[in-house]
Amino acid sequence: MTQPSLPELLHAAVTAVGGTERPGQVAMAEAVAEAIDDGAHLLVQAGTGTGKSLGYLVPALAHGERVVVATATLALQRQLVERDLPRTVEALRPILRRRPEFAMLKGRSNYLCLHRLHEGVPQDEEEGLFDQFEAAAPTSKLGQDLLRLRDWSDETETGDRDDLTPGVSDRAWSQVSVSSRECLGATKCAYGAECFAEAARERAKLAEVIVTNHALLAIDAIEGAPVLPQHEVLIVDEAHELVSRVTGVATGELTPGQVNRAVRRAAKLVNEKAADQLQTAAEGFERLMELALPGRLEEIPEDLGYALMALRDACRTVISAIGSTRDKSVQDEDAVRKQALASVESVHDVAERITHGSEWDVVWYERHEPRGGGAYRHSGASLRVAPMSVSGLLREKLFTDRSVVLTSATLKLGGDFNGVGASLGLGPEGAEGDDLPLWKGVDVGSPFDYPRQGILYVAKHLARPARDGDRKDMLDELTELIQAAGGRTLGLFSSMRAAQLAAEDLRSRIPEYPILLQGEETLGELIKNFAADPRTCLFGTLSLWQGVDVPGPSCQLVVMDKIPFPRPDDPLMSARQKAVEEAGGNGFMAVAATHAALLMAQGAGRLVRASGDRGVVAVLDPRLATARYGSYLKASMPDFWYTTDRNQVRKSLAAIDAAAKQAD
Repeated sequence: MTQPSLPELLHAAVTAVGGTERPGQVAMAEAVAEAIDDGAHLLVQAGTGTGKSLGYLVPALAHGERVVVATATLALQRQLVERDLPRTVEALRPILRRRPEFAMLKGRSNYLCLHRLHEGVPQDEEEGLFDQFEAAAPTSKLGQDLLRLRDWSDETETGDRDDLTPGVSDRAWSQVSVSSRECLGATKCAYGAECFAEAARERAKLAEVIVTNHALLAIDAIEGAPVLPQHEVLIVDEAHELVSRVTGVATGELTPGQVNRAVRRAAKLVNEKAADQLQTAAEGFERLMELALPGRLEEIPEDLGYALMALRDACRTVISAIGSTRDKSVQDEDAVRKQALASVESVHDVAERITHGSEWDVVWYERHEPRGGGAYRHSGASLRVAPMSVSGLLREKLFTDRSVVLTSATLKLGGDFNGVGASLGLGPEGAEGDDLPLWKGVDVGSPFDYPRQGILYVAKHLARPARDGDRKDMLDELTELIQAAGGRTLGLFSSMRAAQLAAEDLRSRIPEYPILLQGEETLGELIKNFAADPRTCLFGTLSLWQGVDVPGPSCQLVVMDKIPFPRPDDPLMSARQKAVEEAGGNGFMAVAATHAALLMAQGAGRLVRASGDRGVVAVLDPRLATARYGSYLKASMPDFWYTTDRNQVRKSLAAIDAAAKQAD
């Protein structure tokens, strides 16, 4: 029997989802199929509208090996599991003569814990468990959320938090979920046979395609025990996010509040000597956290080093003692003990990591405005430790014994894939060595005609932005652009403070154009309201640079207040930059410019989301036109028509606005 051809399979899948076959999608599918057949590694840049999910799903399903697809956002996970995979599988079944199974898998804390729900929550202040449903006032938001969770537990088939609509607060969810460290284990838990998390794992073991997130992929790579089933192909979608997500998972944090919780949870479960030792160490750590100054700690101060060693040793003593003391008066002692052990182990591991002092780690201190009172009054102070780089980890753990495909709309920075490749632990494209995985990059283009659909405008006449300086000229320019566009503006700011100041200023200047501000409502509500009224503007920071998909007339002007370089005092970024320079490289280009290029490419991508979209990306930072690195940043963005002529841009915006109003 002849094998079905890739074009035949792709055509069936595209027809099933109601899409249109595009040359870029075909090129991507062919490149992915070749990489899987050869057991090779591939980076694919596929512009918005290419249909990249089918570009990798079809060749992966055709090959028949187990595939893990990791994404950064919930929206894409939902699209894959609820739309793309069901339709694609049904379309391909008669051609492939089999029906590939698929499943979604997340970390344990994303699933409802039946033990927590029915037996109660271990509390810090007293022994045993308490009934969270009785403790919360039914008229309070927490009480209402908990009652809804209890009703939902009887209806849900998955127990997945993201299937609960509308959602509940983090505080409410924490009452009915556990981390992997807190879990009793299926064999020891009275509800193990019904466990939602275990059921999800079993479904994943039987599936040919497993959809997960970057965080779980990182945990699978970093921790010794695998959490993902064995697989032959790994596909990383939204791959531009991978390094930051892996870094986040590999970052440890230590706060006085966290340490105090560990003390309280362990106090009744260990002997008095061990409890006193941990209490004393916690008090010493808390005192020093009050005195510390924010910033990177290239060397750990002697007194802080002693405090951390005391904390580490006390935790070690408690961990040893926690299993030897039994107290029958404690309700459901195993659950209480497991939570206490998880808290103490978490503190121990971070204290041990910082005192160990690896040259590959960066340690820094942060202080935020303290919130609350009592034991939590210092919760704003934290000690953090993160890897200088995750490239070595990714090279060792990601690109071994499987074919890896990484795809995104933004993987080529400055015109090639080498910058992103280096962040993933790969050598230059085509280079091969003992420890360098061989890979290639493919840019399959975009179905959009960027030079005709969009303008890149740089406000070259503005003053160079100073850090936290007054930018009246920028606000004047922004006001005129919004008026020319008739609203329809997505404002991407380099900091939340800048977004707030701009919103406050422009709300008084141009009250006829409503300005929504990130943080004043949920992100979903903001985007919904922005899309509903073309006269509305939406201002915000980081998540808006990457998380807005509003095709049509509501978003015809995307404004960036300045080039989004990392803050000069960002401990991790500055440490990485310094390390590159000490190795003889260009730290600014390798770290700061790469960071900015990725964000600008993502931000500019908010403008054209459909074939009929027209508009302007306005960068209110003259350095994009005047600085030597400007060409690198521009080469990372879509190929819009480029100008610094402010009058031409205003005329173009007015014409686009008029055309949109006429179409309405």
